[in-house]
Amino acid sequence: MSRVPEPAWIRADAPLPAPAPSADGQGEVLLVSPDAETAVPLTAADRAAAVEVGAEVLGRAGVAPGDRVAVALNGDGEQTGALVAEAAAAAGASAASLGPRGRMRLHRALESLAATVLVATPTGALDLLARLHAEFLVDPLDLGLRRILLAGEITGEHVRRQLAAEFDAEVAELFVDPLLQTPVACRDAGGGLHQPRPGLVELAPPAKDEALRAPYPSGTAELVTRPLWHSALASTAVRTGFAAAVDEGADLVPLPGHTVGGRVLVRGRWLSLPRLERALAPIDGIGSWELRVSRPGTLDTAALHVSFTRESLVGDPMWTKRIEQALLAVSPVHVGVATGLAAPDLPPGPATGSLTDERGHHLGRDRDAL
Repeated sequence: MSRVPEPAWIRADAPLPAPAPSADGQGEVLLVSPDAETAVPLTAADRAAAVEVGAEVLGRAGVAPGDRVAVALNGDGEQTGALVAEAAAAAGASAASLGPRGRMRLHRALESLAATVLVATPTGALDLLARLHAEFLVDPLDLGLRRILLAGEITGEHVRRQLAAEFDAEVAELFVDPLLQTPVACRDAGGGLHQPRPGLVELAPPAKDEALRAPYPSGTAELVTRPLWHSALASTAVRTGFAAAVDEGADLVPLPGHTVGGRVLVRGRWLSLPRLERALAPIDGIGSWELRVSRPGTLDTAALHVSFTRESLVGDPMWTKRIEQALLAVSPVHVGVATGLAAPDLPPGPATGSLTDERGHHLGRDRDAL
C-alpha cells in the first residue's frame, strides 16, 4: 500500500509566492487579499470546482431552487461575494453580489430583488436590523426573508436567536475558506460543521503541524482547510486563524469561537498586525502603540492608541496624519487614532505594540503559548 504524502502546511495570513504563469496558457483569476499579501490563482477548472463545493454547502444550508439570494459580503480583490453568489446560482437560486456597504442601499436591493435569502456577516445583519428599526422605520418581517446565512465572523448564539426572531427566518452559518473564499462547510443541527465532502475542514493543535482525528481531544484547536478541489493547493493544509474550544470525544469540527495568530478579525476583515508594525516603524517618535478592538454596538470598532516619546508630538496634526496614512495602506477597515505621551520609564528601542480585543475573540498572536 502506498503511503499518503503529508500535506504542506501554510498559513492563510502568510505571504505566498507569486503565482506562476498558467501552464496551459488559459489564464487564471487571482484572488488577492485586502492587504495584498496573498494572490491565489483560480483556473477555470478551479473556479468551477469551487462553485460546485459552494453549491453543495449552500444547498445543505437551505438555499433552494427558486430562492433569490442577496449576498452582502465583501467582493474586492478576494471576490468572496462573487464566489458565494455563483455557488448560490449553481444551487438553483437567483443570486446577486451586492457588497456590504450602505445599509439603505442594501435595504432597497432586498426589496427590489424580493430576496428570500440574505448572506451577510453577523454584525452586518445586526446593523441592518438596527437601522430598519431606528432609521428606516421598517418592520423586518416586511422584507420577507425566509433564511439568513451568516459568514466571515465569530457568531454568538444570542445573535442567531435575535435575527431568527426579528426576521422570522431560519438562521444558518457558513464557514468560508479565508484563503480561497469558498464556502466549505455549514453549521450542523448539532452545532458542529457539516462538510459536503470529508476532509475539507480539519483541526490541528495551534502550534503543531499535525491534523487531529475524531474523536477529538479536549482543548483549543485551530481550524485548517484542505483545498482538495484546487489544482495547485490540493496537497496543502491551510491554517485559517480561526480557533475553537473542542469538547472531549467530539466527532464534528466545531464552529470557530475565537481567532489566533498574526491577524485579527474586524468587521469580517482580517487586519495584519505584522504589517501594522512595519507601517508604523518608520514614523519617528512612537514609543509604543496599542490596537483596541471592541463592539460597543452592532459593529466592531478599531482604534490605535499611540504613545509618543516627545510631548510636542501629542496632538500634532501632521504626525497624526502620518499615522492615519500608514493605516490606510495596511488596514481594510477604518482605524481611529488617539495619541498620548509615553511613560517616562519606557525603555529605548523600537516601538512596542500590543492588541487588546475587548470582544474576547482573539486568543493571542503566539500559537506556541496556547
